[in-house]
Amino acid sequence: MFPNLFLSFFSLCSNGDSLIMAFPKPFVLSLVSVAIFLLHAVTSGTKIPSTLDGPFEPVTVPFDANLRGNAVDLPESDPRVQRRVKGFEPEQISVSLSSHYDSVWISWITGESQIGYNIRPLDPKTVSSVVRYGNLRYPLIHEATGYSLVYSQLYPFEGLQNYTSGIIHHVRLTGLKPSTLYYYRCGDPSLPAMSKIYSFRTMPASHPRSYPDKIAVVGDLGLTYNTTTTISHLISNKPDLVLLVGDVTYANLYLTNGTGSDCYSCSFPQTPIHETYQPRWDYWGRFMQNLVSKVPIMVVEGNHEIEAQAGSQTFSAYSSRFAFPSEESGSSSTFYYSFNVGGIHFVMLGAYIAYNRSADQYKWLERDLASVDRSITPWLVAAWHPPWYSSYQAHYREVECMRVAMEELLYSYGVDIVFNGHVHAYERSNRVYNYTLDPCGPVYITVGDGGNREKMAIKHADDPGNCPDPLTTPDQYIGGFCATNFTSGPAAGKFCWDRQPEYSALRESSFGHGILEVKNETWALWTWYRNQDSYSEVGDQIYIVRQPSVCPVCQQIRTNWFAAS
Repeated sequence: MFPNLFLSFFSLCSNGDSLIMAFPKPFVLSLVSVAIFLLHAVTSGTKIPSTLDGPFEPVTVPFDANLRGNAVDLPESDPRVQRRVKGFEPEQISVSLSSHYDSVWISWITGESQIGYNIRPLDPKTVSSVVRYGNLRYPLIHEATGYSLVYSQLYPFEGLQNYTSGIIHHVRLTGLKPSTLYYYRCGDPSLPAMSKIYSFRTMPASHPRSYPDKIAVVGDLGLTYNTTTTISHLISNKPDLVLLVGDVTYANLYLTNGTGSDCYSCSFPQTPIHETYQPRWDYWGRFMQNLVSKVPIMVVEGNHEIEAQAGSQTFSAYSSRFAFPSEESGSSSTFYYSFNVGGIHFVMLGAYIAYNRSADQYKWLERDLASVDRSITPWLVAAWHPPWYSSYQAHYREVECMRVAMEELLYSYGVDIVFNGHVHAYERSNRVYNYTLDPCGPVYITVGDGGNREKMAIKHADDPGNCPDPLTTPDQYIGGFCATNFTSGPAAGKFCWDRQPEYSALRESSFGHGILEVKNETWALWTWYRNQDSYSEVGDQIYIVRQPSVCPVCQQIRTNWFAAS
């Protein structure tokens, strides 16, 4: 198939100049780029499949029992998580994106956190939030200021320790050029307490042929020795952006005295409230600084970020420690927002906040999707924490209410790829909509295999005896009950399939991370890397192909784009 495609194309180029010239230049360039990387795949001796070859027969990679032994958290004595700065010098430095290429957020923490029975929060006004930056390391000619805050995790129960954070700073840099290297220092120059010089590269400008080289996607990280392998391999792949699809630190697997467990409810069933050990957030920020002080990270909340405390407050650490382009993207919440990366529009959604059609999130999503110009950002990628399409027993059909509420909207706007976590394994779907194979449905990819302490999911809902009771499936934080027996298809009349579902193309219980490489407005390469392999070995690889001529919504977009050309 592919050699014939190349011969036909290049024959057209050499013998039909007038015909080629009749096409708009962007269309010709797209054909050339597709031909080049497909030719590379063929001539290298390995044919990388594409979604055009699907739908694929379901595949389950056998589980290797030797992989379950290393889900152990880094201790507080590990040098990689210890505080190394003095006084109010910045630490836990990170970069995150605004809604467009011309702006980023720089975040950091100054001062020491406290945990105990008599904590006294620091005063954010005592330390300024300043970033000096520029295209040259010396001098850093630009300066921006931002805001600061502290948060506390309080428990109104005898014997439980309270926590208050260091001073968290967020500064937004604006007026930046696309695909440009910037140097920066952050801190308070008046103390003086400034960081060393770091650097980051801005994203490409929004354009149908403009993309970052690599976007890393990871979920359910935690801070175990498996996590360190995941991040080491991820760094070796040199990503331009990191997408973290929830469950960050797993601080809520600990009591406030620092005692932890692989299973909180199993080990601590009598606690008056689900406790957390907030210093784990500081450990995580220190460990990740080497990566995220240079490579922007975008995070969406997971269930382990809920962290209930006094006054029914939740998500305090998540909402305080990260900067989000919520306001820039028209959102009033840290739980859902959007941003552009070259020719990709990302939509980050919240599964632990109201999502029904009358909810603010749903109304925001309608406005956001309607505002997307697919002639500028052809790719539409969505991410949230718990998956809609997973065949594992863990969290099986847990967020059916969210799927029922939102799937039609996402489908109608032609979402191309969905990234999820939550299930501690890897799974890639065929294109699917409403449990039916559909060439216009998204490809759903679960990457909840970052390395956390709870270990991997290994049981499948379709294996004998593993189908959960439907009454046990709704998540207690999501609420509602929408998961019932299937009414059509091979699993009609059943709650679970009796074999791997046809929507599940590949599943494997291994820790790892993924890399997304968008090649042009219709082709993207997805690669999943397993931790047990060297960082260059591939566990799963496929070209995800958009089909504007097949899917009605995309057809309208394609027509508009050619008219604009």
